[in-house]
Amino acid sequence: MRTMAFWNNWGRSAWRQFDSGDASGVVELTKRNASISLTKQGAATGNLRINLSWQMRTSDFNSRARRGSLRHPLQMFKPEPVQAQGPALVNVDLDLAVMYELKSGSKGVVQPLGEFFGNLNEAPYVKLSGDDRFGSGSGETVYVNMDHKDDIKRLLVFVYIYDGTPAFDRTHGLVTLYPSNGPRVEIALDERAPQARSCAVVLIENVKGEMVVRREVKYVYGFQAELDRLYGWGLQWGRGYKSKV
Repeated sequence: MRTMAFWNNWGRSAWRQFDSGDASGVVELTKRNASISLTKQGAATGNLRINLSWQMRTSDFNSRARRGSLRHPLQMFKPEPVQAQGPALVNVDLDLAVMYELKSGSKGVVQPLGEFFGNLNEAPYVKLSGDDRFGSGSGETVYVNMDHKDDIKRLLVFVYIYDGTPAFDRTHGLVTLYPSNGPRVEIALDERAPQARSCAVVLIENVKGEMVVRREVKYVYGFQAELDRLYGWGLQWGRGYKSKV
């Protein structure tokens, strides 16, 4: 048990070394202010951290935590239901993922489904830290090695609802980019998009050597294959499932 605890703690510490960015400032990408240049703000080196945070119904979670945390402390860590249209309460599992295209022509995806977690120091220079199924405070995080920006052509950061009723506007989803320098960049996923199961959030492109982040926030009713067609990625997709927890 002591050995297992050591490795678990080591893993958390190892990922902390990639945390970066200036927490004192924030830029929100909107329809009017849709893009930002990482190169111009001196953030096209080091590690770019991309985080998806989301939660179930906050009011219910807080009230239940206050009522039962002392009597049943483990209850507060169970997933909260999102109020869907109608009386039913459902759970929602949001996943953060990245489609990549390198200058070499290599294409693929980094995502929890299929355990395609990527690699930070080798192609595709994109790494997913893990899979958050319950909307915890830390969420899911992807790291991009910007020291290999010359090898990267484009990255599409997207979010999809793996399981549960489509409810992007009820999960308070937020994608935050933490560059190696300058303010963090936030993109809220709170628009009304009934029945949408996936959302293209941001596109990171190498435009003549300049790394540009552009807000997309395009909702689709399908999953990865539909986003692929929308952006012309050209990958082959098959149905996949997660292991039960």
